[in-house]
Amino acid sequence: MVKPVVAIVGRPNVGKSTIFNRVVGERISIVEDVPGVTRDRVYSSGEWLNQTFNIIDTGGIEVGDEPFLAQIRYQAEIAIDEADVIIFMTNSREGVTAADEEVAKILFRSKKPVVLAVNKVDNPEMRDAIYDFYALGFGEPYPISGSHGLGLGDLLDAVIENFPNKGVEDEEDDKIRFSLIGRPNVGKSSLVNALLGEDRVIVSDIAGTTRDAIDTEYKYNNKEYVIIDTAGMRKKGKVYETTEKYSVLRALKAIERSDVVLVVLNAEEGIIEQDKKIAGYAHEAGRAVVIVVNKWDAIEKDEKTMKEFEQKVRDHFLFLDYAPIVFLSAKTKKRIHTLIPMIEVASENHSLRVETNVLNDVIMDAVAMNPAPTDKGKRLRIYYTTQVGVKPPTFVVFVNEPELMHFSYERFLENRIRAAFGFEGTPIRLFARARK
Repeated sequence: MVKPVVAIVGRPNVGKSTIFNRVVGERISIVEDVPGVTRDRVYSSGEWLNQTFNIIDTGGIEVGDEPFLAQIRYQAEIAIDEADVIIFMTNSREGVTAADEEVAKILFRSKKPVVLAVNKVDNPEMRDAIYDFYALGFGEPYPISGSHGLGLGDLLDAVIENFPNKGVEDEEDDKIRFSLIGRPNVGKSSLVNALLGEDRVIVSDIAGTTRDAIDTEYKYNNKEYVIIDTAGMRKKGKVYETTEKYSVLRALKAIERSDVVLVVLNAEEGIIEQDKKIAGYAHEAGRAVVIVVNKWDAIEKDEKTMKEFEQKVRDHFLFLDYAPIVFLSAKTKKRIHTLIPMIEVASENHSLRVETNVLNDVIMDAVAMNPAPTDKGKRLRIYYTTQVGVKPPTFVVFVNEPELMHFSYERFLENRIRAAFGFEGTPIRLFARARK
């Protein structure tokens, strides 16, 4: 199920970042008592009453012609456009300002659900200050204190009540859903067009659950797939989203709805840090991954070129050592026929279950071959292993003391499982539990 999106919006210096950090439970946004500190949108996940959601912290919307303020405003408007629910943050100590009224006009135009929060209500005597905020036209204001954590429960109750399709799960079917993620200009759109143009069997265009995205049904060798479009770069007024981080939220939405994620790289430009960050989202979400090296036609090659580039990919993406690598050219369609079969393999492994008795034979053989090292005179003892889930394959190892399961030994067991069962293209999750 796709997580709802909450955007925290308001003029500068009303406490948006403090509330953001409270909700996500860690200090991600920079908090400083200077207007305009949060220049870029910041993304994270929050949870309230077992409801998870993505949350965006924005730069404050400011009235003015300065380029810096204009950028903050555009970023906030983009966040509003992506959000399902908006928290409109104001400041009780300054009352309703002209800037608050300007923000209110923008929010009215968005036609999104808005929950009005009045921050810096640090004690009950200050609650009378909230009544002036009814004039903004968003109904009941919620008094909160970011610095003391007061009132956040009531605020979040109101937020989750406005989530769309609350509790409705996505329909299950046999179609493999795959998305393409990557920084701009790696050729994601060209690759989609090349796939659709090769077989010319578009069944239909169906509206996706993410805004401004189209999910395209696609058939290859009589098997049905759904290509999840990440909406790409789009024009916002006269300003283009030219920074890679602006498309993060759309990539996260696409990843959440995918069985397989294609991490697209540009062979001409090589690998940069942003590629690794983008790929990390798919890995952390537990999705199957195929690494696609596009624009391979533009590279001067000899018999060693592909092997050398593959090694570069492995060196940079150590956390994706399970992901197969496909070299192709969307422009010439060379080697594009190798992509869909690899997606199929990754999807099958993502859903693979193994027999418990065979799994335990593999684990016990691994322990016999390489016993766990001792830690302060204690040795990890493994009693039993079972698979408890798929997408991704998830295993629980019952042991004497879970804290004795060192990361390196967990990695060793994962490698033995992969050697026995494959699991190409999918991450594996291993958890140590004490035997009751």
